[in-house]
Amino acid sequence: MAARPWPPLLPLLLPLLAGPERGSRSALGPGLGPGGAAAYFPEERWNPESPLRPPSVAVALLARNAAHALPLVLGGLERLRHPPDRMALWLAADHSVDNTSAVLSEWLSRVRSRYHRVSWRHQELPRSFPDEEGPKHWSPSRYEHLMRLRQEALEAARAMWADYLLFLDADNVLLNPDTLALLMAENRTVVAPMLDSRAAYSNFWCGVTAQGYYRRTAAYLPIRRRERRGCFAVPMVHSTFLLDLRRERSRRLAFHPPPPGYGGPFDDILVFAAACRHAGVQMFVSNREQFGFLPVPLRSRSSVRDEAENFLHVQLEIMVKLPPAEPSPHVWVPPKVLDKLGFDEVFLINLRRRPSRRARMLRSLRELGVAPKLVEAVDGRALNRSQVEALGVRMLPGYRDPFHGRPLTHGEVGCFLSHFRVWQEISARGLQRSLVLEDDLRFEVFFRSRLEELMERLEEAALDWDLIYLGRKRLEPERSERGVPGVPQLLRPGYSYWSLGYALSLRGARKLLAAEPLGKMIPVDEFLPLMFDRHPSPEYSRHFSRRDLRAFSAEPLLLFPTHYTGDPGYVSDTETPPQPPEIPEKSRNSHPDGDTESPPQPPEIPEKSPTESRNSHPDGDTESPPQPPEIPEKFPTESRNSHPDSDTDTPPQPPEIWDGEEFLWESQNSQPRRDGDAHEEL
Repeated sequence: MAARPWPPLLPLLLPLLAGPERGSRSALGPGLGPGGAAAYFPEERWNPESPLRPPSVAVALLARNAAHALPLVLGGLERLRHPPDRMALWLAADHSVDNTSAVLSEWLSRVRSRYHRVSWRHQELPRSFPDEEGPKHWSPSRYEHLMRLRQEALEAARAMWADYLLFLDADNVLLNPDTLALLMAENRTVVAPMLDSRAAYSNFWCGVTAQGYYRRTAAYLPIRRRERRGCFAVPMVHSTFLLDLRRERSRRLAFHPPPPGYGGPFDDILVFAAACRHAGVQMFVSNREQFGFLPVPLRSRSSVRDEAENFLHVQLEIMVKLPPAEPSPHVWVPPKVLDKLGFDEVFLINLRRRPSRRARMLRSLRELGVAPKLVEAVDGRALNRSQVEALGVRMLPGYRDPFHGRPLTHGEVGCFLSHFRVWQEISARGLQRSLVLEDDLRFEVFFRSRLEELMERLEEAALDWDLIYLGRKRLEPERSERGVPGVPQLLRPGYSYWSLGYALSLRGARKLLAAEPLGKMIPVDEFLPLMFDRHPSPEYSRHFSRRDLRAFSAEPLLLFPTHYTGDPGYVSDTETPPQPPEIPEKSRNSHPDGDTESPPQPPEIPEKSPTESRNSHPDGDTESPPQPPEIPEKFPTESRNSHPDSDTDTPPQPPEIWDGEEFLWESQNSQPRRDGDAHEEL
């Protein structure tokens, strides 16, 4: 049977079935916009559906004695990428001795109109609970009051038919503007953004005891350090977390009263975790992104001032690797009153070509209330041979770097000259005591108050001193270091590395200058131990006849490096020599910007000389370098700036290796996230 011919109408319909070309009007005439649905009859024409509106989110923020933190916390809240008209605020403040309520009232008066709904409950009196011992003490009545407040916020969110409820603690700083969207994408009933801190502390647990308290597990640190990334099922999240109120089982969640059969303590996070277990709701924590920071909890005897200093350290830690957290523009922030910490001068050494370090340090010192004098460092890479000779710089005979067997790098020469010029200025101006800081350091918690107390103790004890290390790397940890009678914050240091921060007296500066070190130069952190006669090399020591510098060290240390070798963002301006033509373009430890850290080894060094730098991490796979002939056996073999968790170096607990030990001393009514045993930090 012959095929029937195409009907004449079909060629006319094909363009309609294919739809109009992009940018053209509909073939069906006016009234049908681009992308509109085709129809034969005009009455059947329709436009595509509009996109769904973003989900509605209620935010619950409960504040007490948080005036110091609220400007940054509210700034982070404002910068969340979620339409404010799809957000409702539920805020509460009470029992405060500071102006927490005033800060929140001021903020609300300026932003209230942006948000869909605002609930604001505050109570000025009383300022404390009858059974509490201080503003940081978590008494039974305070726990129950908080549980009732959280329950009230939860019921308010349900009453307004919110899709989600975000609980945000008043000292948790959200830095990621996409936090809400990222948490919603996890599609979980209860999910928390993992928050960072100066320690291993965070807002989740990986294990709980039978009573519901914190239990240490091997799973915690890999998640906390982001060695494992993802969204993980955990038995506890707290402080900041998101509830999906659209889920059926979320209706069974509550903070008060506790779930049936609960026999644990009245504690909001323990009760809520028990409620989740009772309702069959799994908690999750996401560490896929960097979401924000929170402070490590202090002891219950701490004051509001201690809490403010502790939060200040959160600001400083944020700036180590991220841009600074900015306060809300709708809250008045008191201007900083700057001083010099009781010193005659505070010197900040910085290379002109390191503007990011300069900006971070200037901002950090301003937050600490310190007015530094900026000293432009000598750029060793810009020095040529004739300039070095004109300055009278000669390397100490026989000096070889203990890790590479190489002579001084231009960066080390520049570093020494930078410190040398500071010593010269101290001597010329007759400054009795000065503070010298490099630009790649991080401040320990309570830096200002600890340093002020240390200097006061020095005055009271009438201690005769020349130099005080505020940050250093012990190189002979097997040798004990004597304390100083009358000044428990001081030790008499042994052989040490690092010159990132120290206090220097006028007499100390003049002793260093009198040694005429430019004509027999070694790295500045090798020179200092020589001057107080703790260097292990007699070959080096014999070049300096007077080695009577009265040196001490803060204990615990107040400064640490911002980065160690191998850390993301680590750059060395002293260990990286300029590239002579014969050096390959890339070596094993070359830096992405082309600055290699390890030059070819001199002929006298065996072939297995290490390729890591003085700043390499101790966990590296490279072996220890052979010792140059003139260095005694006790000369250190670890890296100059290796991480403090090295087996050969045991400084006070650095941030990255804290493991939650403080939770071992919980009482029955303790609150780990607030009342942790952080005595080593005070």
